[in-house]
Amino acid sequence: MADHGDPPEGPAENSAGGGEDEYRSLVFDESFVRAARLQEFSAQERMGEHARAVRSLPGRTLRSGSRTALALVVLIALAFGTAVYMGFRHPYQAPVGRRAEPLRMTFVPLAPRGAVPAGTPAGLFAGSPAAHYPKGGDGINPPVAGRTDNFSASQVVTALAVVKNYLVASSLDPDVLGGNTVRPVEALLDPDQTGQFERSMSEPYDDGQHAATGWLVRFDPAEVAPGPEVRVMGTLRYAEVGSDALEVVSDHTFTYALRPAVSGPQQADGASLFTVRRELRFRLDREDLRLGRLEVRTSYVQAGPQSCTADTSGALRPLLAGRRAVSRGPAGTDPYESGRPAAALCGTLKVSSLPSRAPAAPQGPRGSATPARPSHP
Repeated sequence: MADHGDPPEGPAENSAGGGEDEYRSLVFDESFVRAARLQEFSAQERMGEHARAVRSLPGRTLRSGSRTALALVVLIALAFGTAVYMGFRHPYQAPVGRRAEPLRMTFVPLAPRGAVPAGTPAGLFAGSPAAHYPKGGDGINPPVAGRTDNFSASQVVTALAVVKNYLVASSLDPDVLGGNTVRPVEALLDPDQTGQFERSMSEPYDDGQHAATGWLVRFDPAEVAPGPEVRVMGTLRYAEVGSDALEVVSDHTFTYALRPAVSGPQQADGASLFTVRRELRFRLDREDLRLGRLEVRTSYVQAGPQSCTADTSGALRPLLAGRRAVSRGPAGTDPYESGRPAAALCGTLKVSSLPSRAPAAPQGPRGSATPARPSHP
């Protein structure tokens, strides 16, 4: 073991041994000098005014620490660069988001040719084309689901189930029909469409985008009391829209038994039927399927008996038992008027004869064929 007088690399090889060299502690070889932290100035440097005798040299510990810090910075930079590179090259990178488009809607009131027939709900249903229609949600029957090029059969089943939930909430829920709530319908919408939906509910307007009746079936609770039984028949079809979304098209006829909203006892034969034909087109991407929601693309609605002049943007305005439509046609449309456009559409209600048997159920897993349109609205 080197004693205090030895240089850092140990005693010199040619140094004398033992205690014979009394000046051993005063001999400094080259390695010892290089390891010194202080260095004496030369004679010429010491001649200057206020000159110091020695100067400090940078220590090895400082140089070693600097190198370690530099290496650590380089490693962190390499790790960050690798993470960024792998993020850009990741094969499962999320696709660019797509915003849902506004719903485009068309509403056509159907005016009766004479007085609206009156009767009991059971008698009216039995004498109508809806006699063999299922009741309520049983009439919304999805087709057999099969896989598509980019979606599994279970994903198709989910899409059809979400659409059925929307049709039930917007066409059959008693609280929605009575104008008490809209939450069951709004909860199923893509968030990008909630702004349009809320404006349609709070400020309905017949401009093709902001009528409440384009989203749901609703009656004025001060005028109409819908009965508990609703007859339903229709079809659902589905297909891919590109590689990232499914499209579902619904075409259903809903027949309601209505009475006047009056207090006290009602006449047993004071009910009337009201028919709503809804053709809706939905889009569901993978995020919609995961969250159980949808985007309503288009809405085409025919409903009657109503007067052509009735404002149906906020709620349906049925003509009840014994009433007649006004003789004049729909409100005029001025193509030269600026501002929000107003559509003036109207049809004549024509009820087909009583079918001899129940209509056939929808066929085909893909529903690619166009569904047969019933002869009544």
